Amino acid sequence: MAKKRPVSESWAMSDVQNTKLDLATQTVGAQVEETGVGYRVWAPDHQQLTVLIHPGAKRSAAALKRMARGGEEADATFQFTADRRLALERNENGYFTGFDAAGQAGDLYFFESEKGERLPDPATRFQPYGVHGPSECIAPSAYEWRTQHWERPAWKGQVIYELHIGTFTEDGTYLSAIERLDHLVELGVQAIEIMPLADFAGDRNWGYDGVCLYAPSHSYGRPEDLRALIDAAHQRGLAVILDVVYNHFGPDGNYLGAFAGGYFNPSHHTPWGSAFHFDGQGSQPVRDFFVGNAAYWLDEYKFDGLRLDATHTIEDHSELHILTEIAQTVHARGGFVIAEDERNSSTLLEETGHHLDAVWSDDFHHQVRVALTSSRESYFAAYPGTSDSLAATLDQGWFYTGQTYSFWNNKNRGTDARHLSPHSFVYCIENHDQVGNRALGERLEHLVSPEQFRAASMLLCLSPYVPMIFMGQEWAASSPFQFFTHHHGELGRAISKGRRKEFGNLHVGLREEDIPDPQELTTFVRSKLNWREVGDGNHAQVFAFYREALRLRREWIQGFTDSRDHWTVTVVDAAVVIRYQKDDEPAALLVVALSPGEIASADTYPILAKTPGRRWRALLQTESARYGGAGRLTGAVLSSEDRGGPWLKFPVPGAVFFGEETC
Repeated sequence: MAKKRPVSESWAMSDVQNTKLDLATQTVGAQVEETGVGYRVWAPDHQQLTVLIHPGAKRSAAALKRMARGGEEADATFQFTADRRLALERNENGYFTGFDAAGQAGDLYFFESEKGERLPDPATRFQPYGVHGPSECIAPSAYEWRTQHWERPAWKGQVIYELHIGTFTEDGTYLSAIERLDHLVELGVQAIEIMPLADFAGDRNWGYDGVCLYAPSHSYGRPEDLRALIDAAHQRGLAVILDVVYNHFGPDGNYLGAFAGGYFNPSHHTPWGSAFHFDGQGSQPVRDFFVGNAAYWLDEYKFDGLRLDATHTIEDHSELHILTEIAQTVHARGGFVIAEDERNSSTLLEETGHHLDAVWSDDFHHQVRVALTSSRESYFAAYPGTSDSLAATLDQGWFYTGQTYSFWNNKNRGTDARHLSPHSFVYCIENHDQVGNRALGERLEHLVSPEQFRAASMLLCLSPYVPMIFMGQEWAASSPFQFFTHHHGELGRAISKGRRKEFGNLHVGLREEDIPDPQELTTFVRSKLNWREVGDGNHAQVFAFYREALRLRREWIQGFTDSRDHWTVTVVDAAVVIRYQKDDEPAALLVVALSPGEIASADTYPILAKTPGRRWRALLQTESARYGGAGRLTGAVLSSEDRGGPWLKFPVPGAVFFGEETC
């Protein structure tokens, strides 16, 4: 039975019979109490709303088991019948409230309008039969946390691992993901970032078509299963970040407009349709809905932080920007906020701005991709991919700091950000977008040589910025990550046709029929990781390489990354070089050449100089046979007495990481 919360955190009632609720303290949705269930929904476009309730106790154990997996099978085995009707009371702000003294966790319900239309709760906590089905009353306190004393770690540039629940394991569930957490601990990551879970139409989706912001997707299991996953991660010392989408809803199953047209602002637009109404008259309930959602994931699921999708598409001209309010809400709970934002604006991160903790810096990915593949399609044409431009990106955090950007019709893009901590920038060499938005979903390791992949991986892991690894990258997984959806009818056919037409026109020699159909189940299954690879041959060597690189990051680099005063980056002949130096501590040196070449003489470049009484020791080399290479990049690291000879040769793309030791 759910434990009763203090009045300040829950429904306020003078007694069980009194159904008057404290609107100032209660969020929207169904709130399970020891004495019943309270309902609250914002529906200013209606004059009457009724809750239709099907008691959870009437469902059989077999039905509950089927429901845990959701999907069409569950839809086909259950018919909703209303055993109780609860008329809700409307206040002057358009909120409807009511209390069902017979209610309990597991009850299923619809809202019914004055016209007889049945609607799922826009703040539903779970949709066991899909986004068009009835909502379920969930008691968050029913789950018994094992890590009751977990404290959210402050943001300090934790190594992130991005994963998609449905393709991370063969079963694609919250519970099956638990079985792979020890692998992530062994790898050396410190946080997992889960792609969006807000429930979506169909059984499979990347998550960016979510329409039920408060309901974790039924395709992956039940809410208690998600809590168990987060609990298990915390037991292993892993922080958990949730990717949330506050800029648009998916094309199917969005019922917000049926309750209130005021959720959307017709004067603002996104690439995916109508924008949310975050500013101006009548926007407060909308802001409360989204800010409350940010709080909900931390309060009821114990997530440690949020990743906000495409914040550059969120328009808000309020005095207190919605991004700032979300950051304040998350920070008040000890959590952190990371944004995806293409503007390269330091305002996102500054205390006088939105005060987010970090932002994805795609410029790094684009420079590396162009350097390795010479890609020029789309936005890649705006990146030189040279050693100089890569070093500039590493020096500044991102490449564009106010220059004209050809992909924006030569408008200026970006601001200087060198006053910000390196922890403010998340780097990657692949992520769900940069893999899945390719026609065939190829990973970087599918497009470049093993030597190139190891060199880029070493730069990622041992740069001063926050590395993010996309699931399977750490063993050079053979599986692609392709775009997949499960929409029905004409919408599904339009998505299939549009996807194939888009990429068929972009790629010479690639026919439309060569493009994987996002609607086909095989496209989804093909994208699942094959965990049997991890211990085999070259995959095992790549995993060992990543594990060692992240170990060296913890032991050598982590202490240098909190300040820009402790490292410097420059181009030396064929290579990009980063030197880490602080006080009298032994220095570290990362030398990366994404194309063959050599450094002619160490004595010519001060950044390569050894501290008196110390010498450089090669701690990790990409061409070590242990990691699949052909051997050492050089016969030896030459001493200063050997001036004039080559100091380091790169017959193939590669990298070496040095640490100082006493002579």
